[in-house]
Amino acid sequence: MPRLCIFCGAHPGRNGVFLDAAARAARAIVAAGFGVVYGGGRVGLMGTIAEAAIEAGGEVIGVIPEALATEEVAHSGITRLHIVQSMHERKALMADLSDGFLALPGGFGTMEEFHEILTWRQLGIHDKPIGLLNVDNYYDNLLALYDRMESEGFIRSQTRRLFISSADIDELLVSMRSIIT
Repeated sequence: MPRLCIFCGAHPGRNGVFLDAAARAARAIVAAGFGVVYGGGRVGLMGTIAEAAIEAGGEVIGVIPEALATEEVAHSGITRLHIVQSMHERKALMADLSDGFLALPGGFGTMEEFHEILTWRQLGIHDKPIGLLNVDNYYDNLLALYDRMESEGFIRSQTRRLFISSADIDELLVSMRSIIT
């Protein structure tokens, strides 16, 4: 079974639309035949992703550094939980376990993970699909920045197209599935 690595917030955000979108995304991911790899926590959007995917009958694999296992309260009810020593080990294992990547709203950690995996694709370290779920226009300013990067010559147009973005999870999954298969 192919797996999607989900990057998202360890907090729920102030707008309930983000929790709802995370639950819908998890159910859609499982319905599309994907397993979930995520940060291993049971809080925020991460916890919502895990719970909804489990309830939908999906495989859920968490990867969490030992130092965060108590702070983020590692999720004990998932298919498999890997406790690793560092954030670097976490990201490497998540990438190894996954066939594609999907970012939902989140903070600095989500952005760091998304940008690292995007950079790895730019450098040819992997050729797995990357999606950005633009819930409630959350990423509009970031997408505008990427357009500016391209227009100013800091990234090429083919680099700008290394990921897909949409507000519609089903549209993203169809596009990602076509790249995986």
